[in-house]
Amino acid sequence: MRQDKLSPALGSKRRRKRVGRGDGSGHGTYSGRGCKGQKSRSGYKMSRGFEGGQLPLIRRLPQKRGFTNIFRTEYSIVNVGKLSIFEAGSEVTPERLVVAGVVKSLRHPIKVLAEGDINHPLVVKANKFSAAAKAKIEAAGGEVEEVEYAARAR
Repeated sequence: MRQDKLSPALGSKRRRKRVGRGDGSGHGTYSGRGCKGQKSRSGYKMSRGFEGGQLPLIRRLPQKRGFTNIFRTEYSIVNVGKLSIFEAGSEVTPERLVVAGVVKSLRHPIKVLAEGDINHPLVVKANKFSAAAKAKIEAAGGEVEEVEYAARAR
């Protein structure tokens, strides 16, 4: 096979439409632009969202307020009440939370919140704790340990 013998597949290339070359070509007179109006003129360019002079949708809707913080850290939430499924004195790590089905994945850092009650001691390791959650775990005789979040692959 030689490079000078290569050609595109049949039907994959189309000839350019030549407009304004007489009525016999099928694209004469108005050159496929219809009759009169803004869109038939040369140099026509409509701005995005233009609705023919009517008040555009973006201006008809109420003003959007606030903003979205793109640097926000999203946490996987675990409530203290959910930790009661672990036996007394055991160590609760992010990996064990995934295995137990309390957290879906380790894609987000884990934060322990204070909803619910715990009545047996546990050693809980997570990325963040609310002050109330920390107090509840320690009141039950357990320990709290904050571990550094290591971003994991999805």
